[in-house]
Amino acid sequence: MAEYKLTTPLTDADIEQLQAGDVVKLSGTIYTSRDAGHKRLFALLDEGKELPFNIKGALIYYVGPSPAPAGRPIGSAGPTTSYRMDSFAPRLHSLGLKGTIGKGKRDAGVKQALKDHTAAYFGATGGAGALLSQCIKEAEVIAFDDLGPEALRKLTVEDFPLLVINDCHGEELYAVPDRKAAGIE
Repeated sequence: MAEYKLTTPLTDADIEQLQAGDVVKLSGTIYTSRDAGHKRLFALLDEGKELPFNIKGALIYYVGPSPAPAGRPIGSAGPTTSYRMDSFAPRLHSLGLKGTIGKGKRDAGVKQALKDHTAAYFGATGGAGALLSQCIKEAEVIAFDDLGPEALRKLTVEDFPLLVINDCHGEELYAVPDRKAAGIE
């Protein structure tokens, strides 16, 4: 396992170097969206309209943050379970999305899209939303304000801690055996 410091937007070269299990400290701009927001993004695409952000090289964080306390740009911002967005991810990856951030496993269609479009799935630590929010320096609603916590936000992050769960080479952190228990180490 290696550790990388990456800055958005991400490139194919950024993604190709990553292996399942690597640690990434991400800085730059990421976007937030969940189920309802994804449905609206797809409606825009189906109508031939532009998305509210440039998807090429972008990452989407599956999060519905709590309200910002005084003096902070955002409240607790822990990941939501990713499988609910599995039906949306392949199309977004085909348009240039380089990564998604959440928790839990992804389905076979998402894993294939990561390989086909040189993208990755990153895990953020569930239950650590207050800690993760400390890495978020700015937060701005850019679309779908009526969705409240599920509105589409533009976040500026600094050294946001992530694990590579699924890489673009077909490897998955959750599928790696316990090497010591298996007698490999």
